[in-house]
Amino acid sequence: MKQVVQNYKSGELAVLDVPVPGCKPGGVLVRTAYSLISTGTELMKVSEAGMSMLGKARSRPDQVAKVMQSVATNGVPATYRKVMGKLDSYTPLGYSLCGVVEQVGTGIDDVKVGDLVACAGNEHALHAELNWVPKNLYARVPDGLAPRHAAFGTVGSIAMQGVRQGEPQLGEVALVIGLGLIGQLVVQLLTASGVRVVGVDPDPARCELAERLGAAACGDPASAAVEAAVAELTDGHGVDQVYLAAGGGSNQPVELAARLCRDRGRVVDIGKCRLDLPWNAYYEKELDVRFSRSYGPGRYDPEYELEGRDYPIGYVRWTERRNLACFLDLLARGSVDVEPLVSHIADFDDAVETYQRLKDGELKAVAVLFRYAEHAEEGETEAPEVTVPAVRPSGSASTPARSAKSPVRLAFVGAGNYATSMLLPHLARRDGVELSTVVTTTALSAANAQRKFGFAEATTDLDAVLGDKSIDAVFVVTRHSSHAELTRKALLAGKAVFVEKPLALDENELAGVLAAVEESGNDRLQVGFNRRFAPLLQEARKRFGARSGPASLRYLVNAGRLQHGSWYLQQGTEGSRFAGEGGHFIDTASWLLEADPVSVYAVATSRNEGGSDIQIVLRYPDGSTATISYVTTGAAGFPKETLDLVADGKVLRLDDFVRASVFADGGVGRKRWVSSRLPKARDKGQSAELAAFIKAVRTGGPMPVPLESLVATTAATLAVQAGLAGGAPVTLARAR
Repeated sequence: MKQVVQNYKSGELAVLDVPVPGCKPGGVLVRTAYSLISTGTELMKVSEAGMSMLGKARSRPDQVAKVMQSVATNGVPATYRKVMGKLDSYTPLGYSLCGVVEQVGTGIDDVKVGDLVACAGNEHALHAELNWVPKNLYARVPDGLAPRHAAFGTVGSIAMQGVRQGEPQLGEVALVIGLGLIGQLVVQLLTASGVRVVGVDPDPARCELAERLGAAACGDPASAAVEAAVAELTDGHGVDQVYLAAGGGSNQPVELAARLCRDRGRVVDIGKCRLDLPWNAYYEKELDVRFSRSYGPGRYDPEYELEGRDYPIGYVRWTERRNLACFLDLLARGSVDVEPLVSHIADFDDAVETYQRLKDGELKAVAVLFRYAEHAEEGETEAPEVTVPAVRPSGSASTPARSAKSPVRLAFVGAGNYATSMLLPHLARRDGVELSTVVTTTALSAANAQRKFGFAEATTDLDAVLGDKSIDAVFVVTRHSSHAELTRKALLAGKAVFVEKPLALDENELAGVLAAVEESGNDRLQVGFNRRFAPLLQEARKRFGARSGPASLRYLVNAGRLQHGSWYLQQGTEGSRFAGEGGHFIDTASWLLEADPVSVYAVATSRNEGGSDIQIVLRYPDGSTATISYVTTGAAGFPKETLDLVADGKVLRLDDFVRASVFADGGVGRKRWVSSRLPKARDKGQSAELAAFIKAVRTGGPMPVPLESLVATTAATLAVQAGLAGGAPVTLARAR
């Protein structure tokens, strides 16, 4: 079959021949009749496609992360993944269509072959001749409704969810800012609800169209006519609700909303516009700011979207699917008219030319439809693949050396238990280091750190620290959810950065960090993977020596249960427990095996409040494997970490950083080395790692761990979650 794709490396748009997706249980295979181009969202993606991967990540990291994550975790047909891998980094376009059911998967009884359905989803309603669509992402088209009109179902659901968030009532007055495709639909839905509407858009043609479709008045945002219309319709009180359907980087829509909204009115964000809320204006009117999440409840919930688990109607009246069906019903009854929005209908074979005309501005349109001819092919399946973000060289592997007499000035962002117990004690007594500033969210914790460790300043103002040119390096030791963003900001500010693990909690965050490296040319980054610096493990590795064949590594991590109330349990915001800790063990294995993993297989064997017992198998380029058992159900008295490395007739054994030994078969018998004495305390390498980082900052030499290795370890850690979700090995393919 044919499908529209864009190449994230070259910017190329193409209509490709790709295999037909299989019809999996819980969904239907749909042959597309019409698919809708979103002239806002899709054109933004097309424009960004000409950038580098990191450049696009900087502009829209959420979209980059969704592409990579969908390949790894969301069950995109394996046949399509194979084509995508061969064609570099192609990604699909489209999310709203109408078509005919060609095949029904097991478990589906609400539609039959030959039924006309509207379909939604940026992974399932693509610009393609055939799509597999799960149950909760399609709805049957009412009799008599034209297929080209039903193709508006998804964008109609987005507009409808936004209107529902505004809770309009009969007789109210609303302001719609942005009269593109979504804004035009919002105008009609509000009018159908008995609400009088004022529209705002700098394009006179769109203003005229909105007035023809029911708006009481429309105008340019800078026009006095808009304020006059609002004053007249509301007796000077201001509108009851504002719908932000505009995009771009201007803060004008948010400011206009505050100016024209009544006291205690509602502001609903539907589009993706800048949201720097003017505090006084919103506070004085006590405005209710709300967000509308795409098509409605169920969006981004894999159990709802992929597994077909509906929400009970008594608890969630309007779900993603019910919104879709409702909008189709309004279309069928004539309450909403999308025909005036159709600026152009193009044959699907002319998709590339159509996108180019839209991008160049030759074709000015609110909505464009693709019309399809019949075509289909059989497909194949293949294992999933996750792309490890490529690390683009910044062109500066080192920075100019400092004066030997000049101290390295450090700032700490965060001063929690780990920072104050495992990092600051080593730094506070180190010569040539000056603890300049500590930044925390609460003044008391900053003051405590200043008093205990002798920081010159304590503050809650991060921006002031990042703007201080005298500070050489920033330590990020905060909760996991803020690591990537703080690291990104510090890199952009030109600082060397030491961030405690994890570097990122998802592909989106990782892409954002790498985008900051590309934008700033600053690759001076170290993640707190300290175990490779542990003296005992360093000595054991030296005693083990070089190897000629593949190795087998076993790493048992007896993590234990977490205490009730631990923030590690806040997986919704802080990620899974393994996402936070797992990088330690993957990095140690990769360091011992002197390579980065090429695939990850993970399975959870049990679940409890403290997390899951997880078994992870990492495969390396030379055939070596590392098995990491991360368990929370073991005995508290058993050592936390034990490790065995076996290769070439040799065995390295590490017992919780207390004892190490190496056994080897020599030419005249067996040889054995055992660490001669127990250390006074478990040294897991923090002090040596900090020394290496400070030396790199002082001398301008390479960072202790190459950036590519940090990225590979982070990507492998994230792939564990993908593997758990997908139940299959995940290939880590280096982005090209």
